[in-house]
Amino acid sequence: MDDLDRAIIMHLQQDGRLTHSQLAERIGLTPSPVLRRVKRLEQDGVITGYRARIDPVAAGRSFEVMVTAELRVNNRENVEAFEEQVASFDEVVECRRLFGLPDYLIWVAVADLESFERFLTAKLMDLPAVARVSSHFTMRVVKSRA
Repeated sequence: MDDLDRAIIMHLQQDGRLTHSQLAERIGLTPSPVLRRVKRLEQDGVITGYRARIDPVAAGRSFEVMVTAELRVNNRENVEAFEEQVASFDEVVECRRLFGLPDYLIWVAVADLESFERFLTAKLMDLPAVARVSSHFTMRVVKSRA
């Protein structure tokens, strides 16, 4: 990867809907080499997809909570079952397995506090492998990947 590839990635991260002509204009190339570079970045797995950014308020999922979870026993059976169940929950936006404690960092997005409480008590805390959960509410978003 060179500086032009990095520039392509940066511009596509800012706006994944740029045409090859627009992208070429921004980085100072003609469209044909930009198209070849984008295709190569896609084939090499550097660019893995294109996504729409959704306004959480408009989508009815503006109540976002970071939840940490610890398992009772960390064995293969519990880990696999927990991960499969958590991945199936629509409320879970992202889940990461961590080294050390807590075992998992889970990003949840729902409509409101009541929806979060229902999710937490009826779904997440009800999983057999879960020993402990802790919720962390956002005061303000300072920087976001989106």
